[in-house]
Amino acid sequence: MTDTTTPATIRHPRRVERLVAGMATSDGAGVKLTRVLTQSLQRRLDPFLMLDAFGSDQPDDYISGFPDHPHRGFETVTYMIAGRMLHRDSAGHEGLLENGGVQWMTAARGVIHSEIPQQEHGLMEGFQLWLNLPGRDKMNAPWYRDFKAEDLPKFVTPEGVAVTVIAGESHGVAGAVTRDATAPLYLDLHLPAGSRFVQPLPASRNAFVYVYRGAVTINGQAVPVQRMALLANEADTDGVVIEADAEARVLLIAGEPLKEPIVQYGPFVMNSQQEIYQALSDFRDGRLGE
Repeated sequence: MTDTTTPATIRHPRRVERLVAGMATSDGAGVKLTRVLTQSLQRRLDPFLMLDAFGSDQPDDYISGFPDHPHRGFETVTYMIAGRMLHRDSAGHEGLLENGGVQWMTAARGVIHSEIPQQEHGLMEGFQLWLNLPGRDKMNAPWYRDFKAEDLPKFVTPEGVAVTVIAGESHGVAGAVTRDATAPLYLDLHLPAGSRFVQPLPASRNAFVYVYRGAVTINGQAVPVQRMALLANEADTDGVVIEADAEARVLLIAGEPLKEPIVQYGPFVMNSQQEIYQALSDFRDGRLGE
């Protein structure tokens, strides 16, 4: 991790439009999690489709994992804070996701994959973000990449904020992944007490902050732990300023909206109902993930 002195100046910071608590649910073979970004927010936070936060030291909450299941039409970004998860898919990819690592998977025209914990006790904690693909890319070939914690770009601001750049660019540091159409920014910020973090952000991009340790303040609005702050889109804004009185950890996520139809049926996200019918037919007949 390197220090950086690249300045970031914000003249008109974004305000918090509203706070979102998320919804407790389960997925896979009974993994307990909080769905922070739900289907009702997909249009507002386009190009992002879903954000799940999972975290438990009780094996019954996670031990069965996510057995074989299909995806088509979008990308998944799995960020493991703690624990060990083995990924396999029908394209022949396999990887062990461990503390601080990221798996970026572009399902595109389709994969069948599984995510199975490789531990029988201890803390399992992390996030899975779903990022939409533009219609022109939904039937491309699948793509996959594992990043170990030490492979992810990192830097420390002059105020001591430790930043991991999973996607996009921050303070002159390019992230592990970039995408032209959606221009995703995905930062993990560790803020020490009394610090602030400044990130330039075009007004056109939808953005949110999720607090997973401590609490922060954004433009005068307190954001407590396990809350998502949905940032307002106002024409004159040029970024976000996050302040922490005490130590805090947050995700800052932003992206350029695709402004295309979103039609979702479970693990398939396409632009039309007909494309969903085709995905179901391909899955039923064994063509999806070939």
